[in-house]
Amino acid sequence: MSATSLRILLVGNGGREHTLAWKLAQSSHVELIHVVPGNGGTAGVAKCSNITSVSPDDFPALVEHAKANNLNFLVPGPEAPLVAGIVDYFKEHAPGIRCFGPSASAARMEGSKTFSKDFMKKWNIPTARYENFSSYDAARQHLDQIDYRVVIKADGLAAGKGVILPISTEEAQTALKEIMLDKEFGDAGNSVVIEEFLEGDEVSILSLSDGHAILSLPPAQDHKRIGDGDTGPNTGGMGTYAPTPVATPELLAELDKTVLQPTIQGMRENGMRFVGCLFTGFMLTKAGPRVLEYNVRFGDPETQSCLALLESDLADLMLACTDGKLSSRSLVVRPLSACTVVVAAGGYPGSYAKGTPMEVADVSQSNGAHYFHAGTALQQDQLKTSGGRVIAATATGETLREAVDKAYKAVEGIQFEGMQYRKDIAHRALK
Repeated sequence: MSATSLRILLVGNGGREHTLAWKLAQSSHVELIHVVPGNGGTAGVAKCSNITSVSPDDFPALVEHAKANNLNFLVPGPEAPLVAGIVDYFKEHAPGIRCFGPSASAARMEGSKTFSKDFMKKWNIPTARYENFSSYDAARQHLDQIDYRVVIKADGLAAGKGVILPISTEEAQTALKEIMLDKEFGDAGNSVVIEEFLEGDEVSILSLSDGHAILSLPPAQDHKRIGDGDTGPNTGGMGTYAPTPVATPELLAELDKTVLQPTIQGMRENGMRFVGCLFTGFMLTKAGPRVLEYNVRFGDPETQSCLALLESDLADLMLACTDGKLSSRSLVVRPLSACTVVVAAGGYPGSYAKGTPMEVADVSQSNGAHYFHAGTALQQDQLKTSGGRVIAATATGETLREAVDKAYKAVEGIQFEGMQYRKDIAHRALK
């Protein structure tokens, strides 16, 4: 296959997938992109077609579609298909198709919180004190015995919501019961990690890897809580900005040496060479940086801010990862700041309405900003909401202040009933 004719199968329907489609379509290497199933935003990207006749969970049908349409490059967006083994399935049943993403064994770094914490312990990756539990009674007793504030994490995938930050022991006991006995997150809560609550600035780093070399995008800071001032329940992420000033060049060099390189090396030595995008979430504590979590794919909404700053050809970088040639590439970033503001449906992260008609301004009128759709669908030419996090406005600027102002100006071009968004994205950096 020549490097100039990528015919991509992009799996997913969120803001991350719209952003990936937008960036990949800019590459001269990319001929076309089939997005399964896509959303109201991917439908309008050059070179892109939404494929709604195939389920993103049906791996045999995805392989059949790829072969029938001469697709030669697989990019799974979300974590669920990666954890379920989509890359392994394609390598077995369509060996001619390159796959940008980790195997199921490597995807356990996100698929199982207990697995990833034990990996960190084995490879001396700095992280919070923790214990893993599959017994509710043992976990309950542990909570009564410790004298520090905790975070409780459901072991499995819970769509970004399986992390509880209780204030008191009583709240912690209630959360534990809801996860392990009431099954609030289903089977994801069969086991839990109870770990020490860490304070400080959060930083997210997205690193492309071929299993040996790594190239990292600018450090981003996510805003997980629904409300201004970091209040209310956790969400999948209400906005980001990049690069975050707390991640100095010196700190980034330290994180590369003490965490990122050892992680990739440890995975390789564990027989699960990592190919794809590794997302590492850090807390910058007074005692030094600590790893909060790994994700095995691009973050959402970090991707929106980070890829808006990427000057390099993303398709070429992905191709180098699949070919084991990333060390021959460099990652060029525009010397700007980026901000992303997520607009969510009323009621999110609790229950919310779907199918609400919405209007979005023309991108050309958004003053250099971009709209990245997440929970949207196009029905008879009418754009409607179809998820909790509906759409995001991303803008770049010479300064962070300019990027933030432009992103919020672009939010004014989004209209639907009940919409909500945070008014303080990047407040830590701008205070």
